[in-house]
Amino acid sequence: MRRNSMKQYIAEHKKLFVVYMLLRISVILVAVAQFFNGNYENFFLCILTLILFTIPSFVEKNYHIDVPDTLEVIILLFIYSAEILGEIRSFYVRFPFWDTMLHTLNGFLAAAIGFSMVDILNRNRKFSFQLSPFFMALVAFCFSMTIGVLWEFFECAMDLFFHMDMQKDTIVTSINSVLLNPEGLNQMIRIDNIQSTVVNGQDLGIQGYLDIGLLDTMKDLFVNFIGAVVFSVIGYFYVKTRGEGKFARRFIPKRMEF
Repeated sequence: MRRNSMKQYIAEHKKLFVVYMLLRISVILVAVAQFFNGNYENFFLCILTLILFTIPSFVEKNYHIDVPDTLEVIILLFIYSAEILGEIRSFYVRFPFWDTMLHTLNGFLAAAIGFSMVDILNRNRKFSFQLSPFFMALVAFCFSMTIGVLWEFFECAMDLFFHMDMQKDTIVTSINSVLLNPEGLNQMIRIDNIQSTVVNGQDLGIQGYLDIGLLDTMKDLFVNFIGAVVFSVIGYFYVKTRGEGKFARRFIPKRMEF
């Protein structure tokens, strides 16, 4: 009986199953290679990726929430792009836009999840309140931005306590500073055309000032903001038209009906 239901599920979700299996096989092959190369940190990162792959199906099975195939495929690709390509294959360093792309997508996905949470409550007869389309979009936006901020907290904590570099450095050629005011006044001075940065008497060989993490964090939050706004607008019109939008429906989980 269980085998028949599995076959039926695969038949109904062929594209999702193919993507899931290809990504899973790829991660397993990478894990084997990392293990035999002695890169045990990357090996455990692959194990974590395989665990994260099971989250959508876990939510569907245990909470009876239908995750649309399109959303599930994007989530799987997002996890693979962040962990395997970004971390192990060093795409974060090879392609400067990689981190920006993932943070933008994260803002979009988090807004979709936040929107679906409110939408499920709105459709549940046990609850007496009904939020307007505007407030549903606002909740989705706020939820996405909160997730983005929490992630930046996590990156900062990893850098401070585990000496990592998740908040990437940025080279700038001018700064505005009160601290560097030679007279000790609470007045900003501007330093332009910075040619080098010296640490402990050693020139780092860069033409500019090394900003440690601040601009990277602001950039991540800004692109998260863009992704959140885009989906919030989509979600607003989805509710406004009483769920007629086929595009939005691909990204909004809903409660299974029995």
